[in-house]
Amino acid sequence: MLVDNLGYLFIVYYSKDLFSIFIAVVWCECLVFLTLNKGDIWFVLFQISRKDFDGFKKIFHRFLQVKGPSVDWPKINRPPEESIQPYEKIRAKGLPDNITACLNKLAVVKLNGGLGTSMGCKGPKSLISVRNENTFLDLTVQQIEHLNKTFSADVPLVLMNSFNTDEETKKILQKYKHHRVNIHTFNQSRYPRINKESLLPIASNMGMSGENAEAWYPPGHGDIYASFYNSGLLDKLIAEGKEYIFVSNIDNLGATVDLFILQHLMSQPADRRCEFIMEVTDKTRADVKGGTLIQYEDHLRLLEIAQVPKAHVDEFKSVTKFKIFNTNNLWISLPAIKRLHEKNAMDLEIIVNPKTLDGGLNVIQLETAVGAAIKSFDNALGVNVPRSRFLPVKTSSDLLLVMSNLYSLDAGSLTMSKKREFPTTPHVKLGSSFTKVQEFLARFENIPDMLELDHLTVSGDVTFGKNVSLKGTVIIIANHGDRIDIPAGAMLENKIVSGNLRILDH
Repeated sequence: MLVDNLGYLFIVYYSKDLFSIFIAVVWCECLVFLTLNKGDIWFVLFQISRKDFDGFKKIFHRFLQVKGPSVDWPKINRPPEESIQPYEKIRAKGLPDNITACLNKLAVVKLNGGLGTSMGCKGPKSLISVRNENTFLDLTVQQIEHLNKTFSADVPLVLMNSFNTDEETKKILQKYKHHRVNIHTFNQSRYPRINKESLLPIASNMGMSGENAEAWYPPGHGDIYASFYNSGLLDKLIAEGKEYIFVSNIDNLGATVDLFILQHLMSQPADRRCEFIMEVTDKTRADVKGGTLIQYEDHLRLLEIAQVPKAHVDEFKSVTKFKIFNTNNLWISLPAIKRLHEKNAMDLEIIVNPKTLDGGLNVIQLETAVGAAIKSFDNALGVNVPRSRFLPVKTSSDLLLVMSNLYSLDAGSLTMSKKREFPTTPHVKLGSSFTKVQEFLARFENIPDMLELDHLTVSGDVTFGKNVSLKGTVIIIANHGDRIDIPAGAMLENKIVSGNLRILDH
């Protein structure tokens, strides 16, 4: 047998009687598969990259060791006032004379591991068109290019891809080679899904197709620290003089580089340098499941709903007790990431994500959240930012908002129209007929005027003609078997439309 450092052969022994697991790690080049004995199971897991396995081994071992909830509810306290700064206070400090010098110490990282399947699209979600034929990725490149041109700066864009998105993303990056932005990519880890009953990986080989199509998953955005370090990009950026990264979800169109927050980071004394800023914003009823910042054992900590004991879920959702939630816009020190990773000092809480595969098999995914590392960084801080910095597009309802005249587009950034009297975003709820992007687009001849809209609910087979205007509260419900065609030029203000309304060509 040839000894090789390309990968491992993992032998996992699972005894139902003793409920013990050990992992024997053998350097090898060949593949060996499953052997069964009567009472016990020997599971042999294929070659995988050394670094991916190290990560999976750590999280799996911790999963087996940790019992019960990861937080002791009585120990949870509200964060001290000074630990969550109002954005207005940071903005009031103004900008430095040399903005370029600050920008040259920054890199922008976008989390680009997700697919567009929830919106009925194939491939990376970042390649869905969201405004004027521009995709999420187009808008991101435009934003950073504008910064670089305006301030003669060199802010690179870094994309954290997954095995689901890497190939297609790299193909599309060719179109940006003449833009004034350097683009780097690295890949999240690839971990095996675990059978919920046996606690064994379900993959039978390293393949990604056939029976293994659903055997693998990217382990959440908390994997950024290890995979970023392992890729070599972390060291490369530090060598280039970068000090901070601004991390955000690529589908959050409000997550642009904020010069005031950047200046706040850069202006701190060296001995009290803030290593981590989490942007939070005020909760509404739509955000009750979002993670929040708490004070726990003298540290700022991110509390996710998955960590909350069942008896306290309603309390967690309370807007009165937990008034803010995490936008996942994060500013993180690069040297601090390097230090903490090399000391193995980031103990991220495990999120156990149960899934049911197409064949009915129940599995679990062991994941972590990028914001959970806040407790490990020195002088960490929350900044309560305006709601405008949280504009995620998760559904077709969100897509309708960002495509409408509620927002104007300038250099890749969306801003609320000055013509709207109220700064709040309307509440939009589109029914299942609008879920897939192509079906959604087919139902609008063009996007309605929504400048004066407060609330829109649409259910059933509904279409909209050209130049429709929606104001106040509008509810449109087509019953099963009926269809409603809103005619061209219609103005609906505080109206409920139901029944059947067909407009036929003649």
